[in-house]
Amino acid sequence: MTINVLLVEDQKLIRVGLKSLFEGEIVVSSEAQSGKEAIEKYKISKPDIVLMDIGLPDISGIEASKRIIEFDPKAKIIILTAHLSEQEVINSLHAGARAYALKDIGTDTLKMVIKTVYEGAMWLDPQVVPILREKNCGVIPPRQMSRAMFKEQHANLTQREYEVLKLVVDGLSNSEIAQELTISEHTAKAHVCNIIQKLVVDDRTQAAVKALKEGLV
Repeated sequence: MTINVLLVEDQKLIRVGLKSLFEGEIVVSSEAQSGKEAIEKYKISKPDIVLMDIGLPDISGIEASKRIIEFDPKAKIIILTAHLSEQEVINSLHAGARAYALKDIGTDTLKMVIKTVYEGAMWLDPQVVPILREKNCGVIPPRQMSRAMFKEQHANLTQREYEVLKLVVDGLSNSEIAQELTISEHTAKAHVCNIIQKLVVDDRTQAAVKALKEGLV
C-alpha cells in the first residue's frame, strides 16, 4: 500500500523537510506552493491525502480546501499549520478538513495522522478539542442534551459500541481501537460499521461529529 500525498506549502525549506520524513508507504507524489496551484494539482493527480498549510500567497489553505471538497467531496485534507487560531480551526472543519495538526507535531505522530485520515477517521490536535467543545462554533456545538437522553435516543448502541465510538472521536484507527480494547482489528471494524449504520451516518467522521454534537463524549 502506498499513500500518495499532495504537499501544499509555500516555503521550500519546509517542503524539503517534510518530504524527507516520509518513506515507504507514505510518498509525497506532488507539491504546490499556493492555494490555486493546489486545486489544479489535486484535479490532475487525485492524491490520497492533501497536507495543507493555511498561510499561502494567493488564497488561504482553508479556501483551497473548500474548493477541493467542492470538486471532490471525498477528498481527505489535513490542515498542517503553525497557528492555533480558534477561527482557523472552525473554518477549516467547515471547509471539510478531516484533520487539524500543528507544525510542532512529532514525525511519528504526523505519519499516524496521515494513516488515520487515509483509513477514514478524523484527527484533531489535543489542543483543538477544547475549542470545539467549549465554543458554539456551528461545527461541534456545546452539549445539547444529557448523556441519558442521548442513550435513550440511541439505545440500540451496545456498551462496547459506545467505547468504540469514543475512540473513533479520539481519532483512533481500526487497528489502534483493536489494540486499545484488546480485540481483533476485524472486530473493531465490525463495531465501527455497526455504529455508522445505527447512527444513520455515512462514515466514521460523521459518526464522531454526531457523537460530539449530541453530547455523548
